[in-house]
Amino acid sequence: MKPVLLAGETFLVTSTVAKGYDVGSSASISNGATRFIEALDGQGIAVTQIGGERCETEFPRTVAALQAFSAVVLSDVGALSLLLTPETRQGHPGVNRLDLLRQWVEDGGGLMMAGGYTSFQGMDGMARFHDTPVEECLPVECAPYPDGLEAPEGLTADVRDTRHPILAGLPRDWPPVLGMNKVTARLATDSEVLAACAYRGKRHPLLAVRRYGRGRTLAWTTDIGPHWLSRPFLEWSGYDTLMANMVRWVAQVS
Repeated sequence: MKPVLLAGETFLVTSTVAKGYDVGSSASISNGATRFIEALDGQGIAVTQIGGERCETEFPRTVAALQAFSAVVLSDVGALSLLLTPETRQGHPGVNRLDLLRQWVEDGGGLMMAGGYTSFQGMDGMARFHDTPVEECLPVECAPYPDGLEAPEGLTADVRDTRHPILAGLPRDWPPVLGMNKVTARLATDSEVLAACAYRGKRHPLLAVRRYGRGRTLAWTTDIGPHWLSRPFLEWSGYDTLMANMVRWVAQVS
């Protein structure tokens, strides 16, 4: 199995400390995907990560470059980080990497979008995947407004079809999630919601899949790490299996 390309999940943390008139500041880079990468590595799946701050210059710009990977995972990285390139910043036309991803999937690629503050439409609407070529091939539709849902009380997944390969070997009872992106299930015969969460009388897709052209797409509308994934979920014995099954399914690897 070729490596999986993970785009996103890094963020810069800045801190300011004031002691009377003396003020100091510091900055550090954090990676929210360490548990996810560890899980896939334990399942024999290699991951190449391009942090969000590097996507502008390093994310693939051709279908041929994408074919070096068995699947692409977009996680907590907004549309602008993929759309903008050094050339477009200088006013030169270039490739639309969201349309490139859609085309790659249609030709047989595998795309997974995981949730977060800058996934789907995003907590403040800043992810901006609504009305884009990536949304066009996903098994869910993005809201045209901020879609982030915080649920500190915990949301329980309703697992619908345990016969699906992604859910093979997993129980129906999952640990809670503490938030998610509120999306709409796509009403199409090639799409299916495998798990959902109920909140205030409505059911929101948690895990949905789709066959698009010769490829496959998957929406996992909560985090792959903290904080929307609770500590019990991250420590759950089924976490590694679930993450690996999702990646293998979109990659069409048994």
